[in-house]
Amino acid sequence: MIEVKPNIVLINCDDLGYGDLACYGSRKNDTPNLDKLAEEGIRFTDFYMASPVCSPSRGAMMTGCYPPRIGFGDFHGEIVLFPGDDLGLNPEEISMAKVLKSAGYHTFHVGKWHCGDQEGFLPTDHGFDDYYGLPFSNDMAITEKNKKFPPLPLLHGKEVIQQQPDQRSLTERYTEKCVEFIRDCGNEPFFLYMAHMHVHLPLYAPEHFVKKSRNGDYGACVMAIDWSTGAIVEALKKYGVYENTLIIFTSDNGSRNDFGESNGTLRGGKRETWEGGQRVPFIVHWKGEISPGTSDALITSLDLYPSLAAIAGAKIPKDRIIDGIDLSDLILGKTKTSKRKEFFYYLCNTLEAARVGDWKLHVAKPKVSRETEDVTRDASVIPKPVIDDDVEVRELYNLRDDPGETNNLYDEYPDIVEMIMGRIRECREDIGDAFTSTKGKNVRKPGKVSSPKLLTQYSEDHPYIISMYDKTEVG
Repeated sequence: MIEVKPNIVLINCDDLGYGDLACYGSRKNDTPNLDKLAEEGIRFTDFYMASPVCSPSRGAMMTGCYPPRIGFGDFHGEIVLFPGDDLGLNPEEISMAKVLKSAGYHTFHVGKWHCGDQEGFLPTDHGFDDYYGLPFSNDMAITEKNKKFPPLPLLHGKEVIQQQPDQRSLTERYTEKCVEFIRDCGNEPFFLYMAHMHVHLPLYAPEHFVKKSRNGDYGACVMAIDWSTGAIVEALKKYGVYENTLIIFTSDNGSRNDFGESNGTLRGGKRETWEGGQRVPFIVHWKGEISPGTSDALITSLDLYPSLAAIAGAKIPKDRIIDGIDLSDLILGKTKTSKRKEFFYYLCNTLEAARVGDWKLHVAKPKVSRETEDVTRDASVIPKPVIDDDVEVRELYNLRDDPGETNNLYDEYPDIVEMIMGRIRECREDIGDAFTSTKGKNVRKPGKVSSPKLLTQYSEDHPYIISMYDKTEVG
């Protein structure tokens, strides 16, 4: 039992790939602060986010539930939430912030939320004392191509304090808010959830990092993340709470493969249930409490919910199914063995794959056709994937021997295939599966409002900052 409640800093990046940090093998991106955290803490190699896309991933982490369990599989046919959607994280869900707040924690969310922008869905409706950030993705803004899109709002609490903010300085503004929060909490326990806009497209890289980057704008954005992490660590030291703070660093899903990103040797990326879409960096650090090391134990974002509750001495709800497992001993380095033995890979509401032990079975994938669309940067043309209906696949991989999923062993291990299929059938009955038209027996509804309102409205008389919103790539 931990005698003193530790502070918790959870840093979540946007679309940062498995191979984007030097401590995870990058030879292009400079990340000295994160490398030091990994060296002094535990670097996990087999950590998974619950979805390969933004909104489902974030909703799952906040609730400890697979996205379809909480109605976050899709949003009127879209894979993420958009400005003015009538859907969002149900106010009846008991979020991670609510759980920690009940245990006496001050709670603050800085950065990207993306779990709904209507009344009842925003961070301060879900247990955060305060909020400062963009409520959705940084590309959901007025651009040169779409000048009448609702202006991108920067919120403080629920108030829009700026429209179309200068994104090149936003990481610094976010970091300042984090430092102020750490200072103001004094010796009282706090939960700080910092969700970067980087490295989601478009890349608005701070100029001073661009000058130093060996990997263009992408490397500069990674450097900005690293700088911010270092500044937060320095603040923890300055205000005397460093040795009583658990720091967690991760990413909401894997990266794309268009603009300097890397998922290392993993196959696939964002929007895919290949390893590159959901296996992401995960570093935990607590000076004096966690011994340095590397872990290949299976752990997921779902497990943060009950694990952080246990570490904080908080109770999680007993009146609903929580998919996460308390792996606090694994996170704190007290054991090398994970109680998690399986993980199910969902894209939207389709159960596409499952991992049991070291084995991963793929059963469905979208039929992807390629359509060339001009999303140019530096005069290059990037094919934009157009996702069609799902098709059945039969692929089995041993992830311990083959994390890149290159050697299909489906025909060689029929007993393993059938064992995993048994677990898939049970999961379909429990949570559902769009591919087999199976409705889950134990799912909850998302929040829904009858008359959604946009946080901002386009006005021809408003002097929006357009010049910097001229990038054509979107995420």
